[in-house]
Amino acid sequence: MATLGQLFWSFFKIGTFTLGGGYAMIPLMEKELVDVHKWLGGDEFVETVALAQAMPGIFAVNLATAVGRKLRGLPGAIVSVVGNIVMPVAIILLLAGGMRYIRGNEIVEAVFKGVRPVVVALIAAPVFRMARTANISRRNFWIPVVAALLVWLLGVSPIWVILAAAAGGFVYAKLTQRKEPES
Repeated sequence: MATLGQLFWSFFKIGTFTLGGGYAMIPLMEKELVDVHKWLGGDEFVETVALAQAMPGIFAVNLATAVGRKLRGLPGAIVSVVGNIVMPVAIILLLAGGMRYIRGNEIVEAVFKGVRPVVVALIAAPVFRMARTANISRRNFWIPVVAALLVWLLGVSPIWVILAAAAGGFVYAKLTQRKEPES
């Protein structure tokens, strides 16, 4: 069982050492919560990530809230969220205060350009791992691809994509349920 101190420290590390926002935190969270501490199983982690994505608000805060609450109730949720956001907030405040001094600085711009591909890789790696856990195969991989393209290229609201996916899943389940012989 996780102590409040362990929760704070784990989420503090995640919030401190992650560049690129909430989705870039997924690999570090998975390593910390599933591999190191074994507080969550792999499937449970994927479900918690899906829940955090579906909830309104900031993804990283939603995930910290869900994990902290599951492990230690309301105090765990509070400690996890505070641990997760304390360093990013401090860094943002420092950057905001010094922005006029670093704006247009070629070295700073080069650093940010160099970090972009790393952030993309940090986000892509857990997507592929979670795809395996979610049983996405060659037969059904087109579903998340079409969903992403609808949102990205055509500007369809993710809400409509989620509702369409839920309706499609319901219809598919009903159709395949009828075909199975009763025992």
